[in-house]
Amino acid sequence: MNAAPLLSTLFRESLKVGCLGFGGPAGQIALMHRVFVDERNWIDDARFQRMLAFCMLLPGPEAQQLATYIGWRLRGWQGALIAGWLFVIPGALIVLALSWLYVSYGELPLVAAAFDGVKCAVVALVAEALVKVGKRALKTNTAIWIAIAAFVALILGAPFPLVIIAAGAIGALIPHPLAGEVRAKRGEGDAPLSQAATRPDSSPVRGGAYAHAILWLILWLAPPALIAVTLGTDHVLFQVALLFSILACVTFGGAYALLAYLATEAATRGWLTPAQMIDGLGLAETTPGPLILVNEFVGFLAGWTTGGLPLALTAAAIALWCTFAPSFVWIFAGAPIAERLEHNRHAAGALAAITAAVLGVIAKLALFFAAHALFTAQIHIGPVELPDPATARLWMVGLALAAGIALIRFKANLLLVLAACAIAGLAAHALAL
Repeated sequence: MNAAPLLSTLFRESLKVGCLGFGGPAGQIALMHRVFVDERNWIDDARFQRMLAFCMLLPGPEAQQLATYIGWRLRGWQGALIAGWLFVIPGALIVLALSWLYVSYGELPLVAAAFDGVKCAVVALVAEALVKVGKRALKTNTAIWIAIAAFVALILGAPFPLVIIAAGAIGALIPHPLAGEVRAKRGEGDAPLSQAATRPDSSPVRGGAYAHAILWLILWLAPPALIAVTLGTDHVLFQVALLFSILACVTFGGAYALLAYLATEAATRGWLTPAQMIDGLGLAETTPGPLILVNEFVGFLAGWTTGGLPLALTAAAIALWCTFAPSFVWIFAGAPIAERLEHNRHAAGALAAITAAVLGVIAKLALFFAAHALFTAQIHIGPVELPDPATARLWMVGLALAAGIALIRFKANLLLVLAACAIAGLAAHALAL
C-alpha cells in the first residue's frame, strides 16, 4: 500500500475521475477502482469492496458517496470534500450549459429530431438497468415477491418513499447472509471479504467525523431555511429544495429508482413534461458524473418556467446542493460504523429487500418512459397508465429495440449508442417518418 496522497495529488486524480466518469455508476465505480486501487494503490481491493457495499446501504448516489468515502479514508474531511465534489462539478457544469441550450434551441426541428432518437436510447438504458439489477436482486423467492409487490404498488399509485421504506423494514426482519460472506469479485478471486477485513490498511480511520456530519447537516438545510424565511414556502426555490432534500433521504438504488417519482412530481408542479424529463435524462447520460445530475436539469427547467434565466440558474444550484450535500452527512455519520454494519444481518437483509424493491421501481420507470417516449397517447385505467398501441411511433419502437439489443446483448459503448440514436432521429426527420 502506498502512503496517503498529498491533497494536490488527490485533487488531480479526483478531477480525472470527475471528467472521465462516463457510463453511469458501473463505469464510474470501475474507473475509481482503476485509479485509486490499481494505479495509485492507495487502498486495497478488499477495502474498496467493503466501502462500496456500505455506500449501497445509503440513500442517494452511491458512486459519489464512494468517492467521498475514499477521500475521507485517505485525507480526512479535506479529502472527502475534494473527492466528493470533484466527482460532481465537471458534469454539473456541462449539464448546466446543455440545459440552457435545450431551453433556448430545443424547439428547433433538427434538435427535436435528434432528441427523438436519444429518447429511444434512454428507454433502452432503463431496460438495461432493469436487467442488471434483476441479476443482482432476484436471488430468492422473497426478493421476487418484493419486486412484484413494489411494481404493483407503484402502478396503483403508492408513494415511492413508502414503498422503499416498507421494503427495508420487511427485509430487516428476514435472515440474510452477511456482506462479509459475499466473495470478492476482484483481486483475491474467491477470498471472503470477512477474511480480507483482517488485513492491515495504511490509512487510519479519521476522527471528528460526527462533528463534520452535524456541520454538513446545518450547511445542507441552511439554504432551504433561508429561502423559506425570505421568499416563503410556496416559492419555486423552496419547493425545489424541499423535493430534492426529501429524495436525498429516501432514494435507494441510484438515479433510476427516483426518476418515475421525480417525473410525476415535476409534471404535477408544472415544471416540465414527461417528454422533457426523458430529454433531460438523455442529456445527463451524455455527460461525465452521476446520472442523478438530471436533478440539476429539472431544477433549471423549474426556474426557467417560473422566472427565466436568473431563477433557472438559482434553482439549478439549489437542486444540485440538496442532491449532493446530504451525501456528506451520510458518509461522515456512517463511515465510522461501516465495519459494524458489515456484520449486521438486519442491515444486510434491509439492503437485499431494498434492492429487490428497486427492481420494481425501475420496471415502473421503464413502462412510464416507454409510454411517453414511443407512443403519442396513453390509456388510463383507474390509476394505471398504459401506452395506447394504436399511437405507437413504429420507427422509434424499432430503434429502442435495436439500442436495447446493442446495450444488453453486445455491451455496446453507451456514448456510441446515444450518438447513433441521435443520427437515426435526424434520418427519420429527413425521411418524414
